[in-house]
Amino acid sequence: MWVTRFNKPWLHFIVLGIIFFNAQSSIFPEPKVVIGPLHTSRVEALQQQWIALFGRQPSVAQQEKMIAEELERDLLFHYALDLELHLRDKIVYDQLIRNMRFLNIAEGKNNAGLFQQALDLQLHLGDEVIKRRLVKKVQERLLNKSPPSAPTEQQLRAEFSKRMEEFRVPARLSISQLFFNRESEVELESAIAIIQQQNLDANTARRLGSPFMSGYEFRDQTPDQLARHFGVRFVLELMQAEPIAGQWLGPIHSIYGLHYVWVAALEPGRDAQFEEVQPQVRRDLMAKARTQALKDSIAALRNDYEVRL
Repeated sequence: MWVTRFNKPWLHFIVLGIIFFNAQSSIFPEPKVVIGPLHTSRVEALQQQWIALFGRQPSVAQQEKMIAEELERDLLFHYALDLELHLRDKIVYDQLIRNMRFLNIAEGKNNAGLFQQALDLQLHLGDEVIKRRLVKKVQERLLNKSPPSAPTEQQLRAEFSKRMEEFRVPARLSISQLFFNRESEVELESAIAIIQQQNLDANTARRLGSPFMSGYEFRDQTPDQLARHFGVRFVLELMQAEPIAGQWLGPIHSIYGLHYVWVAALEPGRDAQFEEVQPQVRRDLMAKARTQALKDSIAALRNDYEVRL
């Protein structure tokens, strides 16, 4: 009975058609969307952006990296368009309406009509604001689909151990200083003698020095912060003198002249505790994991497109 039922020419035709269709799809798949290569004008624009930022021409490797990153943006943009994200995004909608009103075309149409005409004119394809928006949305979509794993306690502690020197808590000093410019450097020795003989405090001794633009007192400063005021040599000489709270030091050289320094307070540098920097370590590892997860998702997405350098 079953043989009789399937012994129908029209049924054979349908079955053969399905088989042929599936075979054709496998043997002759639809061509992939081609991304790139970048037009010469876009490559030149990237070069000009680099020159404006760094003041020099990019190397061959740097230019190749720029081009690869721009092609990746194009890939994500095309993927967003394939998903029709531009049809459902408020920012894209508002941007196209503004563009249409700026161009002063299609007067008398409502926003929906303006939006549709903007799409018909393909204004969304050349708008950098829209491109950045859609690329960002696609990146978020890829990360939501394949989110990075949160770092374990063991990974956090391993990262902390690897970066101990980076996390070291710097010394902090509170100082007052007497400044002697180039013309008054000869007065330094006599000023020091007066301070020592009369046991003057920093405030009283201030009148013996020259005016200093950045001020006289510097509280709770790291060596790097002091270097911004006085230069690196000042900090090196100060720290090499092994400062102790409650003492005068000097003369200390700076980029401006000589200084006689009163150390009011000193908190020595120390290694950070894991608990102090754990939030930062976690943020850093999550950022790395997020970058890698996005990189992996984009690599998988490339299988659906043909990217030409």
